[in-house]
Amino acid sequence: MDHEHHAIATLISRYFLALDRRTFDDDPEWSRPFHTDDIQALAPIGTVRGHRAVTRQTEQAVRRYARTQHCATDLLTTTDPLTGHATATWNALMTHVHHDPAHGVFTVGGRCAAELVRTGPDDGWRFSRIDIEAVWTTGRPPVLS
Repeated sequence: MDHEHHAIATLISRYFLALDRRTFDDDPEWSRPFHTDDIQALAPIGTVRGHRAVTRQTEQAVRRYARTQHCATDLLTTTDPLTGHATATWNALMTHVHHDPAHGVFTVGGRCAAELVRTGPDDGWRFSRIDIEAVWTTGRPPVLS
């Protein structure tokens, strides 16, 4: 495994961990190390552009649930060190526990694809675009307003 692949894998793992630990409850700048300012996110709940909008949408999505667990596997990356751009694809298993125990668990099996940009020698890779595709679901989906 090369250094760039490992760096992108670590970014994805840290991102999912930040969601599951709800880092945003304690740190309003939690997403800064993950997103470029002009990030675009495409998800089953909608498409948004811009760091603040993506952060807000992500926080709202996670808060719909009492707990979440996001797992990533089968990561494939391509990197271009000359341009500082990369792509990544991975499978994700996303489990969501409803606030009301009677509603049980909502689980999504999905595929993710991302475009990344190296933002500086010390900043590492950041998502400039992330697409989340739901391939299958089980359980009760969230009520969207």
